[in-house]
Amino acid sequence: MAKVLSDKLFSVFFAIHILGSAVFLPAVVVEATWCVARSDASIQALQTALDYACASGADCTPIQSSGLCFLPNTIQAHASYAFNSYFQRKAMAPGSCDFSGTASASKSDPSYGSCMYPSSLSTAGGTGTTTSTTPAANPSFQTPPSSGGTTGLNPGTPPLLDNSKASLGFMVTVTLLPLCLLLVFSFTFRPM
Repeated sequence: MAKVLSDKLFSVFFAIHILGSAVFLPAVVVEATWCVARSDASIQALQTALDYACASGADCTPIQSSGLCFLPNTIQAHASYAFNSYFQRKAMAPGSCDFSGTASASKSDPSYGSCMYPSSLSTAGGTGTTTSTTPAANPSFQTPPSSGGTTGLNPGTPPLLDNSKASLGFMVTVTLLPLCLLLVFSFTFRPM
């Protein structure tokens, strides 16, 4: 009887040790998400948001005149690239793909030809450093004058993004861990 109990206790402690030392990854794999300019956004709003993104950490080098993503030379295309770069460098944080309502999250990869849109923090450079270069704009579009020295997002208006899948993986992990432990205990201590 003591041998059986000792074997069962060993298996429980071994399971706890393995579970306790393991690195738990979210049970739900996060799908790739890109941030793109909304087609219904005004040119003026897109230009303001584009300027903000490039001044606040987006890598806007690829949308410069010599960059791989310069063509098509439109505010819509340049804004989409800059918005996505900013979004990825902010690790897809809630609110980082809004730009005062001019952007939205997409599950479709907007990459084309040799212009590759980053789909993660690591492919976006991941440094979060500010790139001070502003893309060469289409000559028919002028940067709107800023009012009161403020550019980019409206101050005091937090951008919102429904990113409920981010917490879903954590909730699934937190729910499954006790369930797994319960199963281990129930099979270990079942009556003979």
